[in-house]
Amino acid sequence: MAHKDYVARGRNPKTPPEPEKRSLPWVRIVVTLALLFGFGYFLWSINDKAEDPVHKKASTKSEQVDPLPDAPEEEWEFIKTLPEYSVEVDVEEREASEKRYLMQCGSFRKQGQAEELKARIAFQGLEAQVRASDGSSGRWYRVIIGPYESKRLAEKQRHTLQRAKINGCQIWLWNL
Repeated sequence: MAHKDYVARGRNPKTPPEPEKRSLPWVRIVVTLALLFGFGYFLWSINDKAEDPVHKKASTKSEQVDPLPDAPEEEWEFIKTLPEYSVEVDVEEREASEKRYLMQCGSFRKQGQAEELKARIAFQGLEAQVRASDGSSGRWYRVIIGPYESKRLAEKQRHTLQRAKINGCQIWLWNL
């Protein structure tokens, strides 16, 4: 169409013409119905094949199917023997070691800082001591816990302190 035709019909020459609206053709309706009918036939045809052949035989020949046997009663042997069972273990007694362990958790110039750490340790259920020691660089206040008879016990209490964010505790061997 030419420019004059657009103007003659009352349209703006810059806009394209509107496409014609089509109604739904009868071919699409027929194809859709055929597909739905085919799907329904497919579902109906597999319905017969879906039955389990074992159950089909059982329903027709109920005389030949053996019923399941009764479950046997379980008898646990350990229930009777456990109360009578005892074990004896020979344990060698370890001699008391002369080794002792101390744990030092801090060393401070001011006694107030040492007392503050001692109080934090006391909140964890452990008893600490503040000991003053004089050295070449002056007086120091050490916070110590112990003595312990085994290093294992000292390690256990050091882990308790670490969970409370009291870090830096060192375990020292202390000979009597």
